[in-house]
Amino acid sequence: MDPQKIPAFPPLATVEQLILKEKRGNCVPIYVELPGELLTPCVAYLRIAKDSRYSFLLESVENGENLARYSFVGADPFKVIKTGPNEEYKGDPTTILQKELAVHRYVKIPEVPTFTGGAIGYVAYDCIQHFEPKTTRRTRDTLGIPEAMFMLVDTLLIYDHLFQTVKVVSHVFCPDNAGTTNLSFIYNTAVAKARRLAKTVLSAVTPDVLQPPIVLGQEAVSNVGQEGYEGFVTKLKERIVAGDIIQAVPSQRLARPTTIHPFNAYRHLRRINPSPYMFYLDCGDIQIVGASPETLCKVEKNKVYNHAIAGTVRRGKTVEEDEELGKTLLNSEKDRAEHIMLVDLARNDVNRVCQPKTVKVDHLMRLDKFSHVIHMTSQVSGMLREEKDRFDAFRSIFPAGTVSGAPKSKPLNWFMTSRMTDEVSTRVQLGDLILPRMKWMFASPSGRWSSRMV
Repeated sequence: MDPQKIPAFPPLATVEQLILKEKRGNCVPIYVELPGELLTPCVAYLRIAKDSRYSFLLESVENGENLARYSFVGADPFKVIKTGPNEEYKGDPTTILQKELAVHRYVKIPEVPTFTGGAIGYVAYDCIQHFEPKTTRRTRDTLGIPEAMFMLVDTLLIYDHLFQTVKVVSHVFCPDNAGTTNLSFIYNTAVAKARRLAKTVLSAVTPDVLQPPIVLGQEAVSNVGQEGYEGFVTKLKERIVAGDIIQAVPSQRLARPTTIHPFNAYRHLRRINPSPYMFYLDCGDIQIVGASPETLCKVEKNKVYNHAIAGTVRRGKTVEEDEELGKTLLNSEKDRAEHIMLVDLARNDVNRVCQPKTVKVDHLMRLDKFSHVIHMTSQVSGMLREEKDRFDAFRSIFPAGTVSGAPKSKPLNWFMTSRMTDEVSTRVQLGDLILPRMKWMFASPSGRWSSRMV
């Protein structure tokens, strides 16, 4: 198959109609379509990422057993944003990202899914200091990695598992003062980018993942040690008894040397723990691997969604055993109390940016089955106020209640002034954004690789 002969859709005339005549926006996705029967998302990723410093693979399995329709694969972002004390960009990463995306007025076309590009990356736990004024700023930077990182991508692969096809998508971004002649040039440039990527995908050669011999028995080292962790937990329990807080969720970072290639770790993880959000991010100096069931924040058509997950039990060997274990979970006083507390916290977070009387609990304490466990889940939603946007929604909800506490501000302040937060990227929120949509997942990554440490 000659990529240069693959037709591009929509045609130039349609793009001119959308941008110049109907003035729906200034950013229209275009694509070329390839057969995908002999291709997998992992193979496609290895082919297009082989010479790229930055790349990503996003996959999904629904309900623990059904492959979601789309996988997203990308490399070579046109811009990378890194924020932090030692980076070019400093301060609130969402404000920086908001400015970058503001110039794009996205036009949705029915032939492709909602996500066709934009910003893909992470916001680490430490960024709470930019969102919550009462939170003490952390003075240490133990790991020396960015607080937030985003790849801005305008060309990527969308693997359609239903029809076994691959859409290679690029974008026609036309400044407001561009005329028909300039638009034609921009369109042809976008088509050329899509065809170049298609040529790479159709390559007969798939790069090997170089894997040295696996070294077993490496010891994991805590950043605080058992004594330090138990001491901090004791202090938190005292504050609960004193009535300062209701709940707090401390954690520790475990690190150990490893010889496993991070992409091989991801391949193993996707087999043993298929999840709604599976991701491999190559961020240049670090790689992030994970699988998560939880949507932290989703904004679509000005409606904010937040999912709460608390209460977990293992899957049974039979349908009947699943039902019995689910009933036990629903009847657990401890799990119900914790879950209700998180739902109340979610309602408070969503209510901060939503119209009065629009915040509601869409479903409460529903049992959702995943590959190995059954989770108790709830969903809270509300309509954004006119003066708020999706970035306000994220700042209000971040971080998840399951990794902070209630009320949220006090535990966060204690975490930021203790050694417990020397854990950048131990708790991160990963997301994809493109106008007019946003989705963030909560993730405690299964691994963060840097200089052969995980």
